[in-house]
Amino acid sequence: MRALRKVAAGAGLEWTTVEEPGCGAWDVKVRVLRAGICGTDLHILAWDASAEAMCDSVPFTPGHEFYGEVVEVGEEVSDVRVGDRISGEGHVVCGMCRNCRAGRRQMCIRTRSVGVQRDGAFAEYVTVPHQNVWVHEHDGGEELISPELGAVFDPLGNAVHTALKFPVVGEDVLITGAGPIGQMAAAVARHAGARYITITDVSPERLAMAEGCGADLVLDVASMKVRDAQRSLGMREGFDVGLEISGQARALQELIENMNHGGKIALLGLPSQQFEIDWTMVVTRMLTLQGIYGREMFETWNAMSAMLSTSETLRAAITRTITDVLPATEWEHGFEIAKAGTAGKVVLDWSMLDG
Repeated sequence: MRALRKVAAGAGLEWTTVEEPGCGAWDVKVRVLRAGICGTDLHILAWDASAEAMCDSVPFTPGHEFYGEVVEVGEEVSDVRVGDRISGEGHVVCGMCRNCRAGRRQMCIRTRSVGVQRDGAFAEYVTVPHQNVWVHEHDGGEELISPELGAVFDPLGNAVHTALKFPVVGEDVLITGAGPIGQMAAAVARHAGARYITITDVSPERLAMAEGCGADLVLDVASMKVRDAQRSLGMREGFDVGLEISGQARALQELIENMNHGGKIALLGLPSQQFEIDWTMVVTRMLTLQGIYGREMFETWNAMSAMLSTSETLRAAITRTITDVLPATEWEHGFEIAKAGTAGKVVLDWSMLDG
């Protein structure tokens, strides 16, 4: 099969041919139809310090945001069948640590990630444990979840986990970072009943894309202050809920400065370096800071499917964050678009390869 591989410890990826993966007794083999490009994949391409820290063996196949069709199931698998259209949860857990046995699988201390520590979905086929499969529709159905939408369930899960970590009904929400996940988070917060939603960034392109994502105000913090947003919305107090998605120091610092007393902040963005925050303000305003990583397994998946199945508006808002769908053979161009940081989600189409 054709695959996009990290063949050596160094910059670059290679379009190559490898053997198809097998399918163990508890596994599911998937024909990949679409695969999204993630920031993690950019790190792997560059082979920077983050990639070296994450990836413990080379060679391997990257890619963890994917949608496909089940072509084989292991002999012990009873809850997935051939022909199912599925997305995959990329965190493969041990099942035996304290958190796993308590049902907190997203906190497994021995997590192995698809496309990072094991072969992933930048290939014609990928094999994953059956419990990591999320079935959308049977018998090749695409009536509700399109292949492109199915390919972004991983980042959508990050957005849903972040946006719904704290109650947002009737609350004023500040989102820092207007990339695809920030836009998704705004759409989810709007669907969940937030009052005012403000989303910030410094990229004109991403701010333009964020128009219509569900936010009441899209703010360029290179020229305006968050406090100006509060005044323009008629807010008399600070924000109740903050969603930090940018990973930028100043974004979190300004978010803290504009929170109401007792406010709650969900932190998804990964900073590139350490930085100071005003801990006195955190303490005296009694703020809650909560780290977010991946998706709750599998409550977030239930929430995603439920919301998307009942809201055409939300489905449209999430779908519009996908700006580029390219043949897998044009992966280099796709990575260039993703690296530029001016587009939305970039998805590779693996269904059109020649035989």
